[in-house]
Amino acid sequence: MLVHRSEIDRRETLFALQLLRNQLGQRGYPVHRLDKPTSGVLLFALNSETASLMVEQWRQRDVEKRYLAVTRGYMPEELHLDYAMVPPVDKYAKHEHIKPAQEAITDFKLLATVELDVEIDKYPQSRYSLVEVMPKTGRKHQIRRHLKHLSHPIIGDARYGKGRHSRYFRDHFDAGRLLLHAWQLSFEHPYSGERVDLYAGLDGPMKGLLTRFDWLSSLPSPLLQATERVLVDEQCRELPELPPEEEESLPQ
Repeated sequence: MLVHRSEIDRRETLFALQLLRNQLGQRGYPVHRLDKPTSGVLLFALNSETASLMVEQWRQRDVEKRYLAVTRGYMPEELHLDYAMVPPVDKYAKHEHIKPAQEAITDFKLLATVELDVEIDKYPQSRYSLVEVMPKTGRKHQIRRHLKHLSHPIIGDARYGKGRHSRYFRDHFDAGRLLLHAWQLSFEHPYSGERVDLYAGLDGPMKGLLTRFDWLSSLPSPLLQATERVLVDEQCRELPELPPEEEESLPQ
C-alpha cells in the first residue's frame, strides 16, 4: 500500500494517509514509511509539532527498527554490514541528479534455514534463510540493496531479487509478494519519555509460508503473539452478523 498518492503507481486508489483520515477524521503526518511492497508498522503523528519531534529521534538514531526477511541462500549466523550506497535515482522526480554515496549500516541475525530438493537455478537443491534485519540508518531500499550486495536477495523482490526464485515461491507457496516485513518499531514517546514498542503481525500468506517451512518456532515471541492477534482479528471480521431476531434470542 502506498502511504500517499504517487507517480510510482498511478492506478493505485488505496492510500494509508486517506484511510487514516477516514478513520480519525483528521490529517495524519507520516513519520515512518515503507516501500509499497513491504508490509508492517507505519507511524503517523497527529500534528506537525509531534512529527518534528519524532523525526529528530530518527536523525539521532534513537529509534529501533526490526524487520523479517526471507532470502536466497544460507546467511551467516550474524553479520554487521557498513556499506555506503549511492541513492537510487528517482525517475519520477524532476531534475534528479546522481548524489554521492551515503553511510548505510545494517545488522543481520539468522533465525532459520531450509533446503528444498528442487533445482530452480543452477544447483540441484535450493536454500533459503529466515533473517531478522536491524537497519541502523534509513536509506532508500537499504535492506533490499544490502541483501543484494551480500548475494542473498529477498524473495519476491522484483527490482533487486532473482526472478526464478520469486516465481517459484509465487506458484508453489502462494507467496507472490516481497517477503520483507517491518515487525517492530520502538522509540521514546515525544512527551512522556516512555518507551513505546509497536508490533505488526504477519499476514496469512507469509505466516503460511513460515508454517510450511517449520519456521514459526524461530520467530521472536512478540512477533508470534502479534501474528496470532492479526489472524484472530481477520477471522472475527469474516464472521457473519446475526439478524436482529436471532440476536434477541441469545441468552443474557
